[in-house]
Amino acid sequence: MELSNPEQSKAQSTAYVIGLGLSGVAAARLLKKQGWHVVVSDRNSGEPQQVQQQVLANEGIEVKLGHTFSADDPMDLIVASPGVPWDLPCLVKAREKGTPTIGEMELAWRALSHLPWIGITGTNGKTTTTELVAAIFKAAHLNVPACGNIGYAACQVALDPDPDWVLAELSSYQIEASIGPKPKIGIWTTFTPDHLSRHKTIENYYNIKAALLERSDHRILNGDDPYLRQTLPNRWENSYWTSIDGPNAIAPLVPSTYIDDHGWVIHQGEKILAADSLKMVGRHNLQNLLMAVAAAKLAGIPNNAIATAIENFSGVAHRLEYITTWEGIDFINDSKATNYDAAEVGLASVNGPAILIAGGADKEGDDTVWLDRIQKNAVQVLLIGDAAPRFSQRLIDVGYGHFETVGTMENAVKRSKEIALELKAKVVLLSPACASFDQYANFEARGDDFRKQCERFLQ
Repeated sequence: MELSNPEQSKAQSTAYVIGLGLSGVAAARLLKKQGWHVVVSDRNSGEPQQVQQQVLANEGIEVKLGHTFSADDPMDLIVASPGVPWDLPCLVKAREKGTPTIGEMELAWRALSHLPWIGITGTNGKTTTTELVAAIFKAAHLNVPACGNIGYAACQVALDPDPDWVLAELSSYQIEASIGPKPKIGIWTTFTPDHLSRHKTIENYYNIKAALLERSDHRILNGDDPYLRQTLPNRWENSYWTSIDGPNAIAPLVPSTYIDDHGWVIHQGEKILAADSLKMVGRHNLQNLLMAVAAAKLAGIPNNAIATAIENFSGVAHRLEYITTWEGIDFINDSKATNYDAAEVGLASVNGPAILIAGGADKEGDDTVWLDRIQKNAVQVLLIGDAAPRFSQRLIDVGYGHFETVGTMENAVKRSKEIALELKAKVVLLSPACASFDQYANFEARGDDFRKQCERFLQ
């Protein structure tokens, strides 16, 4: 079936959407608007799914709950939500049968390809960079909704009146299932091993990320990231490198955007704003700032709008998010640190000594630098979730004995209160280095629980 024109007649054709989350629901509504007969399936059948089922049924969309997708289901198009593995055997079989199969982001691109896109990817830093770009465009009085991996479904943007730009944070899952998106500006924030249980090898993971930049008209690359600096120097034209350590820090590469000796953000030789205008802590956030500024300048945003946005930027929920201070001790929510590298950056960014709450659904990866940071900055580690036994052993392996397994977030916050004054801790940091799916629906729910327990125990 020809799919190049998403607005063509879809009478009597069935589009099958896998997953009833935000992306799946938005995709189903967009497909319905385009004229498809739409079926949505979800393996779960709890009360939230039943409520959503009724809502969509009233819109003429069929929802199958407690149903596992099969390549033999009747359909003319398959749209997979981001959480659905692209190599799921039934999806592989469907593609082998010739059934068109795309991700939700691809569907959004087909509806929005007439607009300029900014596509942001990376192992860490992409959400903060996306939020910074969104704030800058908003300060310039442009309608640029942030969507994709950031929580607002890309297909929802296609259901609303056209924005000025499409600003998409793209995970490797979304890129893998979307061959179409060709951003006017592509940003690659960082690259370290992650999601290897799904992508199998670091080469596969890298190539998926690189595919988005390959298709971009202009590319902004973090020159302070060792992997990107070593692998990408001569790969693409129209590339703009950044560095927080000055114009000569990444030689022989020449950064287009950097911080000079006087603390100014410089882009293409022009002073833009003072770097300390950004209130967020950590070198990594200065890197995010530079990439956001570079994107804004490429998009023609005036300097006063950039400065206004950065001066008023309060940070990103669940990423080094300040929750409260109790007895002079800050409680910080870094639930979005779902891998070792992000958690190491989080721990390095706060004022020690720190009590670290870590654990959750374990991930593959190199924990060496993270463990070294724990030994330097943490006076106690409180372990939660499924990863606790393995983390305990790894801490023992490196000779670190100041840890205990507490199991739940409730116990972690309660225990941190009991020991923080005695240990002279300056901060209690939730920075899990794990996914959340053992105990929570997502990292946001985990961070919200941390906030709730802080409110409960620290009154």
